[in-house]
Amino acid sequence: MNWDTIQGNWKQLTGRAKQQWGKLTDDDLQVVAGHRDQLAGKIQERYGIAKDEAEKQLKDWEDRADDSWLK
Repeated sequence: MNWDTIQGNWKQLTGRAKQQWGKLTDDDLQVVAGHRDQLAGKIQERYGIAKDEAEKQLKDWEDRADDSWLK
C-alpha cells in the first residue's frame, strides 16, 4: 500500500499504528492525520530514537500494510 492510500484511509489505519507504536496517543495520531513526516517525528519523540530509526520503522510498517488492513 502506498503512502497516499494510507493517508487517505488514515482513520481506518490508526488502530494499526497504535498496535505498532503503543506510546502514540489518540491525540498524536489525530494531529498527524496521516502525514508521514509528522508521524515519523512523533515516533522519534515518544520513543527517543533517531530520525533514521523512526523512518526505518515507518517504512517497515508501510511495506506490511495491505488492503486487508482496511476491512
